[in-house]
Amino acid sequence: MSTGTTAVWGRAEQQDFRSRVRGSLLGGAIGDALGAGVAGLTLEAIRAAHGVDGVVDFVPVHGRRGAVTAVTQLTLFTVDGLIRAQVRRDTGAWHPPTDVHRAHLRWAATQSAWGPDERREDNGWLAGEEWLYTRRAPTRECLIGLGDPTMGTLAVPKNPAARDSAALTRSAPFGLLVGWEPQLVLQLAVECAAHTHGHATAQLAAGALAVMVHGLARGETLDGSVQRALALLAERPGNEQVTEALRQTLGSVRQGIPGPALIEALGDTDSAEEVLAVGLYCALVGEDVRHGLRLAVNHSGPSAATGAVCGALLGALHGETALPPAWLAELEGRATVLELSDDFAMEMTQGPALHSPTAVAPGWLARYPRG
Repeated sequence: MSTGTTAVWGRAEQQDFRSRVRGSLLGGAIGDALGAGVAGLTLEAIRAAHGVDGVVDFVPVHGRRGAVTAVTQLTLFTVDGLIRAQVRRDTGAWHPPTDVHRAHLRWAATQSAWGPDERREDNGWLAGEEWLYTRRAPTRECLIGLGDPTMGTLAVPKNPAARDSAALTRSAPFGLLVGWEPQLVLQLAVECAAHTHGHATAQLAAGALAVMVHGLARGETLDGSVQRALALLAERPGNEQVTEALRQTLGSVRQGIPGPALIEALGDTDSAEEVLAVGLYCALVGEDVRHGLRLAVNHSGPSAATGAVCGALLGALHGETALPPAWLAELEGRATVLELSDDFAMEMTQGPALHSPTAVAPGWLARYPRG
């Protein structure tokens, strides 16, 4: 697999990129945590519990404030897989979908094991993070799709009819591959969605989110990134539901004051195209990150999923310094997310200084084994 053009990195460019990587991964996690506290509730139930404005801050869930769900867990392992793919490239083994699948299998192990297996030398550092070894509402599709080592492919996907948002919500990291061409980012996200989801809508929604994040991480506007996603989707069979959802989203932006009525008109189910539409709409109309994320979770749909999509987009657009400090301070796993973000940014900008076919920094290989 060719990656197309490779960026040339100056210091300012590296700093900007790192800020957008941190922003996207932390922003997605914040949106996930904000929505997790009202997951499964209708708008009426949210308002009954939290007042007319709905939920405006973290509320306790999974035993604490700021707890994340399987959405964030899987996103982190996606990043881990992308770093591993770059490290393994030196060996001549270059197939990123396989490395991402192996990373997702390491996530699946966290859903059944008591804690890290120190006998597994190929686990790397992320699978050694004990806080990840807890079930946080993983979807049936992900547990089944990753329940055995056979990798789903586009020709033979896992869960052929699955159209929910669980592949979409872990796909923002593909967009952070800014040295790749956007059509290749789309293809990788689609192929990796097939690990658990067989429906074209689920796969192409994942690809569309990746292309949008890709544009933002390159410093483009959100609207321009949506237009690029639409152009690339037009070339793909089975794109109709995602394309229509994105076009409806753009139309909704011009329809009046943002609120739950407009949001729920875009969809209130966990189907991939509706979650993408709601998350994107809130990112487009939000006055700032806080406002966008509050819009993204106060509706009758799957709040953690829509919050995560909105947060990933806004974080990539504005960078980490735009994220609300009070939410960052309470976010579960913030240190892990930051460490992984910085490792990803370092690999993508300075990978040749860390490893080559003839030499490798031993500390890096311990963190991201080639096995």
